[in-house]
Amino acid sequence: MQINPINDAIGARVDGIDLAAGFDDAAFAAMHRAWLDHCVLLFRGQTLTPKQLTAFAARFGPLEPPPASEKDLRDDAGSDDAKDMWIISNVIENGKAIGALGDGEAEWHSDMTYLDIPPTASVLYGHEVPPHGANTWFANMYQACEKMPADLRGAIGDRRALHNSSYTSAGELRKGMDAVMDVREAPGAVHPMVIQHPENGRDALFLGRRTNAYVKEMEVADSETLLDRLWDYCVGSDFTYAHEWQRGDVLIWDNRATLHRRDAFDPSHRRILWRCQISGTALPSAHAD
Repeated sequence: MQINPINDAIGARVDGIDLAAGFDDAAFAAMHRAWLDHCVLLFRGQTLTPKQLTAFAARFGPLEPPPASEKDLRDDAGSDDAKDMWIISNVIENGKAIGALGDGEAEWHSDMTYLDIPPTASVLYGHEVPPHGANTWFANMYQACEKMPADLRGAIGDRRALHNSSYTSAGELRKGMDAVMDVREAPGAVHPMVIQHPENGRDALFLGRRTNAYVKEMEVADSETLLDRLWDYCVGSDFTYAHEWQRGDVLIWDNRATLHRRDAFDPSHRRILWRCQISGTALPSAHAD
């Protein structure tokens, strides 16, 4: 097994391993260290069943089952092999969507940070991918925190932000939710804006997504100004990697220290990704300097 950085910003590629065949504890320990160091791991050329994908993902921690809205889309949601697997897809079969999130652009976000305890990690497997487009971008929130200008870091201090639960990363209002009229009253969890990673102790900027975010105990205009500055800064080219999908790719990223987004793509091209999500742990606040 070889592990090499993808670029200076984020990510490492792992070669020489067949995830379907499994691996020993020493190999997993090396993977886990690289994942904590680089935020994103890429495995190319994999051929996996749902059972093999979920077995790989479960090495990183307990899996979260898909939400009821996701299960409602699927005919196989009750099978043991697929019960902990989600489907991200634009495919319509017999007039019915077989997965979630379609073919539009997905804005920068961390997964499900509107929960009090967000997921630790997400895993995606390229079951079917379009010939171009639909790149997944990643941004390193360790580096964004470490290289942040002193005045911007000082403006954050020990502040906490609201992570709104009303909309998906594709900008769609969730079923049963009301449109947000006042960001101060929006539903969702409140998290430190800079967290201390619970496994390695590194500080990471923790933003969730921009839509309807709000910095607690600030005037709305001041909150908007600070959040705009942070988002413009943290997704700059110094911190990012754009992944061009190939069929058989597996990606796992650390949801606690990584933002990601998806490019739009031609809706006439099929895209089916299998997804697993690892349950989270509490996110402690970092000490302000």
